[in-house]
Amino acid sequence: MPDFSDSAASGDAKTPLRTAALARRASLSDSDRNAAAMAIAARGLPVPLHEGTVVAGYAPIRGELDPFPLMRAFAARGARLALPVVTRQGAPLLFRLWQENDPLPRSTLGIREPSPDAPEVRPDIVLVPLAAFDASGHRIGYGAGHYDCTLENLRAQRPVIAIGLAFAMQQIPAVPAAAHDVALDYVLTEQGLLTFRRR
Repeated sequence: MPDFSDSAASGDAKTPLRTAALARRASLSDSDRNAAAMAIAARGLPVPLHEGTVVAGYAPIRGELDPFPLMRAFAARGARLALPVVTRQGAPLLFRLWQENDPLPRSTLGIREPSPDAPEVRPDIVLVPLAAFDASGHRIGYGAGHYDCTLENLRAQRPVIAIGLAFAMQQIPAVPAAAHDVALDYVLTEQGLLTFRRR
């Protein structure tokens, strides 16, 4: 598996928080992980879903909460699914359509991604993986900044809803957010929903 930690950020205030959060996440049992993913799928998204809505998930790595049960539930309700593609460091992610049983070859970074032949789409809803989050909607990722620049790029063109998926134990008192960090609209955990979106 690739290491997405950013060496330039190794001395920043997020580094020990990231390390501790990833260690806690790694301690979860497979049964706890599966139960959390199923609980979130049963609860559903906190926003309306329309026929053809594009929901972008992710192929989980490093013990991330598995979004596929939730994605399958929305596909059954008429959503189109997409998964991210990493193009290069510091560039926004691309999203390509994906559906159940489509192949997910591994990229040069070792990440499962849709086939290059799959159509590129712009998501309406982005399910965001994370290492830690706080009660203000700020998240700690792996330091590469992929989702920050992606959400900034998408939101510059039209509204996009960002929903963090996490285990409840990944919440921390406060994330030392920087100016370039993009806040989430919601976080879904197995214990409930946190809402940060301004009405």
